Amino acid sequence: MKRIVCAAAAGGLVLALAACSSGKPAAAPPRGTVPPTSAAVAARVPALAATIVRPLPGTEAVPFDVTRRLAAPPGWTVTVWARVPGARLLAWTPDGRLLVSRPRSGDIIQLVPGQGDVAPAQSTLVGGLTEPHGLAFAGDTLYVAESNQVDGFTYEAGAVSGRRVVIGGLPDAKSPELGGAYAHALKSVAVGKDGAVYVSIGSTGNVSAEDRDAKPERAAILRAAAGSRQPAVFARGVRNGTGLAVAPDGGIWTAVNHRDNIAYPWEGPDRGQVVQAYVNDHPLEPLARLEQGRDLGWPYCNPDPDLKPGDEDSPLSYTRRPFVRDVQTNPDGAKLDCAALPPVEQGMGAHSAPLGLSFATSPGLAGGYGPGALVGIHGSWNRTPPRAPEVSFFAWRDGTLGPQQTLLTGFQQQDGWRWGRPVMAVQGPDRALYVSDDLAGAVYRVTAP
Repeated sequence: MKRIVCAAAAGGLVLALAACSSGKPAAAPPRGTVPPTSAAVAARVPALAATIVRPLPGTEAVPFDVTRRLAAPPGWTVTVWARVPGARLLAWTPDGRLLVSRPRSGDIIQLVPGQGDVAPAQSTLVGGLTEPHGLAFAGDTLYVAESNQVDGFTYEAGAVSGRRVVIGGLPDAKSPELGGAYAHALKSVAVGKDGAVYVSIGSTGNVSAEDRDAKPERAAILRAAAGSRQPAVFARGVRNGTGLAVAPDGGIWTAVNHRDNIAYPWEGPDRGQVVQAYVNDHPLEPLARLEQGRDLGWPYCNPDPDLKPGDEDSPLSYTRRPFVRDVQTNPDGAKLDCAALPPVEQGMGAHSAPLGLSFATSPGLAGGYGPGALVGIHGSWNRTPPRAPEVSFFAWRDGTLGPQQTLLTGFQQQDGWRWGRPVMAVQGPDRALYVSDDLAGAVYRVTAP
């Protein structure tokens, strides 16, 4: 096990701005790495180009007190549109205001776009919440995922009223049975085209198999039918499905933070050992379409990017990948038959830490991208070298998602130090992209020519 690699950037790019290294030149991808962009899409989408991040007046504080650069599609501009400390997930209101959740502050901020080159007006829509994270609209109803429940509010003209609990009794660090320890208490919410409410329930830890037997089940996506306050398990084995969104065809998709420090599963002297060279690229982070009863395997099965399992120079692929047994938790397959699980539709490099997920619907993004999914990649915390943060795009074609393409990168310097970490990207009514960054405390506006 000698392989230590960085994921290939979109279309085979190698960018100094986005190099994932720790003070040394970025390692070359292994021989035969399957490019993350299909040939058809690559032919339409040009390579990224460096662009200066331009702060609007009043947004120039650290880290924008010095010039920052990102890599973006050629001709696209990146503006520091607003400063919102702790900015996490985003949602547009029916009347064109951008909502930003702030779990640590317990509030939701609303940003009202102005005319011309001015920062948006900023105010608190609602405060006093318990770690609010996920946001979703259905008509004039705003759904907010707190750590312990999902609320519904009636929204009108920049104000909310009529707060009610839509789904209650969700686990968080205050749940008596958890003793104050909950690694993934933040939750996301989505509303299906049939009015059903979906909420992500993260695992309590890296490997905590008891979550699968908890009531309510953790490491799962719960579904409450329209008008019901009683959720049922929709999908399980979802370690931390912070990314949760509805596709153009009504399908429910999740982007998952998978587990850390898995042991090498193949025969040989490293079997059962935690080897950094293997951990660096395993398991992949799933981007999966959910169906009633689907199981994403955690913590017994891991989605595997290796095209030649057990080969230290195996090419990596992230499309339609199968599951392999976790040698620590499921060595003989008795806990779960991993071969019986449907392959993961798409994925990202190990430890990418995908967070917010949204869909840009028709006509989608300019510049040949079109409709597709946007994923905020937060970047790794324990990979060597670290996985770089970015905004990723997955083209929506023929009812499914294509491979990962890097849309915005450069938040990480060559030595691994970061000045920003994107959380979520959403398309605005003006077709521009709006990207939250909880490290820089900013919301960017990204525009095409």
